[in-house]
Amino acid sequence: MAKEVFIIGNGPLPHDLSGRVDGAAHVVRFNEPKASIDWSGTRTDWLFVNNSGKPMQRRILSREYAHLPTVQAADFIFFAYHPITIRNYLIKPNFLSRLKGRRADWTLDALEMFGRVNKKVAILPPSYYEEGCDMLGIPERDRRTVFPTTGFFGIRYTLERFAGAEWDIHICGFSWEGWKRHAWNAEREWMLRQVEERNLTFWRAG
Repeated sequence: MAKEVFIIGNGPLPHDLSGRVDGAAHVVRFNEPKASIDWSGTRTDWLFVNNSGKPMQRRILSREYAHLPTVQAADFIFFAYHPITIRNYLIKPNFLSRLKGRRADWTLDALEMFGRVNKKVAILPPSYYEEGCDMLGIPERDRRTVFPTTGFFGIRYTLERFAGAEWDIHICGFSWEGWKRHAWNAEREWMLRQVEERNLTFWRAG
């Protein structure tokens, strides 16, 4: 019998999957639970985090984030963006934003935060970002204005490491909408190709 792997985004789920998620062999999550928080259990093996920009600044300044059940449960934290990737591609705050304490790269602060709660952390290499842009068809000229999501990198990384008939992979909580600078359509098309090619299970909300 195949072992279940759940890759859980932060969008709505079709119904309460808590029992199946907590009983799965491996669970992958992203950043922090939102719409899925009450329906997806708490088991977390890998947590992929966006270590750049305002979202990471908010998490670092929060007293609660590092103590969320899913963060506490995580065996391993992955930062989606290497500092070299942030320097070469991601948006930098303007002068007024920098005066307010904003910056693009929060890697060191995030390492310190997760270190205080005894978490192991890995950072995806710059080449992984560039390969991801190639997979999504983002040309070099657009890579400073259009950005793959943490969810895309987490799905890709997981599928690469859980290949074979012994793994029954479920993907849920992804709606591919939000910040206008993400390549939502390209990511949706890429993932649906993976569903067809590998016979993955994709749970649609509703």
